[in-house]
Amino acid sequence: MTPAPTRANSGSSPAPGAESTAAGAGPDPRSSAASSRAGAADGPAATAPRFSLDLVLRARELGIVLALAVLVAVTTISNPRFLSGQSIRDILLGTAILAVLAVGQAVVVITRNIDLSVGSVLGLSAFTVGTLLRDHPGLPVVLALLIGAAVGGVCGAVNGVLVRYGNVPALVVTLGTLYVVRGITYFWAGGQQINADELPSGFLDFGNATLLGVPYLVLIALLVLVVTGVVLRNYRVGRELYAMGSSPQAARLAGISVGRRTIGAFGVSGALAGLAGVLFAARFGTIDAAAGTGYELNVVAAVVVGGVAVFGGSGSVWGAALGALLLTTIGSSLAVLEINQFWQQAIVGGLILLAIGADRLVAARMAASLKKRGSHVS
Repeated sequence: MTPAPTRANSGSSPAPGAESTAAGAGPDPRSSAASSRAGAADGPAATAPRFSLDLVLRARELGIVLALAVLVAVTTISNPRFLSGQSIRDILLGTAILAVLAVGQAVVVITRNIDLSVGSVLGLSAFTVGTLLRDHPGLPVVLALLIGAAVGGVCGAVNGVLVRYGNVPALVVTLGTLYVVRGITYFWAGGQQINADELPSGFLDFGNATLLGVPYLVLIALLVLVVTGVVLRNYRVGRELYAMGSSPQAARLAGISVGRRTIGAFGVSGALAGLAGVLFAARFGTIDAAAGTGYELNVVAAVVVGGVAVFGGSGSVWGAALGALLLTTIGSSLAVLEINQFWQQAIVGGLILLAIGADRLVAARMAASLKKRGSHVS
């Protein structure tokens, strides 16, 4: 990978994005005229709308932080034990697994696709690694993490190939693979489950161990978040994903290999879902074929609430991680406040609708602003 160039426009109309969406595409090097037009589009008229959108999306992330603060304050007033060490630890561990899934999902959604199979991939990875550890207790934890990521990566690559070469919408493909992968896991498990006493103590200790008071699972999630965030923001491959989500046709005209990048994005999502499966196994110890059921909806909710546009081309993994933290905290708060879990689903649904409405409003305002300023590329 090479660092992305500083030029922020391809030869297509700029689309809104949390991180200057089409920066990685760059002007076509075969045409000096294209370079001139791109340079003209980088003037104040084009920069101002993109800067305004950055402020809007960052304000949404700030809004999530404020919502978290209010939620924690209200819950703590009602029950001071909510801020106990064990409660905070449980929230962080739950967020770590969901955040790893959300980071991978964000990469796919940025390209104007979606991956509904992540919960099933998590379950298959968890059961695979659990079976290997049960049969080979001496298997190193690092190797278990790599195996889980590899299992998920294969599943993700299959999704990408089907979307790319089957010309079928990602929603349909991944809905199908959700059931296929879950069916494979159920057939393999045969109604059995792997219990904690069958797993090596070193692996279970890994799920509860800390470094300077921070659980290993949280550190792994932070590492995934930082690496993915840096790649998306600062490297050409990341900028090309944003360009694809903004306008696939323009991305192709700019010379971006849309098909290869699509397969790669799904591969990343699958690999991180597989990694999350290993973290799931390490945290809970007991693994059955139903592991990860329902996670896909929470993951999509975390990504959308975190500001990643469902129409592609904008958002960040940082917002997706904040969305994961918010949803996990909501679940814990409702349990502490003894509120029916139905309200958690209702709140999550309301947040999704609110986030989609905000995306449409921002996109409409940006389009009107660009039209008014005349900052389009002819």
